[in-house]
Amino acid sequence: MKYLAVFCGASKGYRDIYQNQTKAFASAMAKENLGLVFGGGKIGLMGILADALLEKSMPVIGVIPHFLRKEEVEHKGLTEMRFTETMSERKKVMSKLCDAYVALPGGFGTLDEIFEALTLSQLGIESKPVAFLNTEGFFDPLLSQLDHMVQEGFLREVNRDSIIVSNSIEDLLDQISRFKPLEIKSLIKTTLGNENH
Repeated sequence: MKYLAVFCGASKGYRDIYQNQTKAFASAMAKENLGLVFGGGKIGLMGILADALLEKSMPVIGVIPHFLRKEEVEHKGLTEMRFTETMSERKKVMSKLCDAYVALPGGFGTLDEIFEALTLSQLGIESKPVAFLNTEGFFDPLLSQLDHMVQEGFLREVNRDSIIVSNSIEDLLDQISRFKPLEIKSLIKTTLGNENH
């Protein structure tokens, strides 16, 4: 079985579409026999996703730092829960457990986690798919910022193009299944100044 590390909000958002799409994403994961690795909370979109997969008897692994157990309201009904000392260690554990990364709508934590995955990919440390489920265009402003980084010479176009983005759950999972990692010949080439000048 393959596992997706899914990063998403500890809040539900103001519109029902975010909750509905999260449940639909869980159904699609179950259909494709994909297990879940996530932040271990029972609240917000995180809790909705975990509960929806558990209802379908799919494996759900939570990873949560000890100091967030109370703050994030630790989910008590998971297949497995792993505890870490720090946020950084949490991301390392999730990385070891997953085969791909997906961001659903969320806040600072979601962006922190998905951008670390993108950085690992850019540096050739990992070669896993990194995807954004762009529900109702939620990530459009962020994607525009990435395009601006390319235009201004701070992000390589090949790295921007390696990011999987779709507002369709089925298309997103299909792209993940067909993903081919970038060939990183030299870490120096990730530095635009050295590559272009």
